[in-house]
Amino acid sequence: MKHLVKQFAGREHTPVIQFVKYGIAGAVSTLVHIALFYLLACKLLPAISHGDRIASLLNLAVDPVPDGIRARNAMIDNTVAFLFSNLTAYLINIGWVFKSGRHHPFLEVLFFYLVSGISIVIGSALMGFLIHTFGTTTTAAFFANVVVALLINFVMRKHFVFDG
Repeated sequence: MKHLVKQFAGREHTPVIQFVKYGIAGAVSTLVHIALFYLLACKLLPAISHGDRIASLLNLAVDPVPDGIRARNAMIDNTVAFLFSNLTAYLINIGWVFKSGRHHPFLEVLFFYLVSGISIVIGSALMGFLIHTFGTTTTAAFFANVVVALLINFVMRKHFVFDG
């Protein structure tokens, strides 16, 4: 047990513990992303559909927005939330999960955002497509985006951005 705690507290860890730590870091940054996304989608650029489960759960008043505008707004809200949640992810990853040093610090941040940017573009496009084409609820489309981003980001960050 002491060895396990040491792996979670320190910089030396097995690949399994590293993935668990990455998952925890991802959960924190995802919570930041979700909170900002829904704040923006409810208050700045409306992107919540009438039957959305999150809106119902939180008892949010939802203004009716056509699917095309809702899709556009959801993608914009997602991009803004991404900028802040990705900074959160970078800070946690560099401080707790991965080792820096494969690239110059400026390039490391640039590559981190580039990898995340690719995943957010793919995920946002999927989100917009699901909303616009199928009228999918914003929450279902948003979580499809999150799954795509998680898969792309872990592989690319581990093998391209950081030093393992």
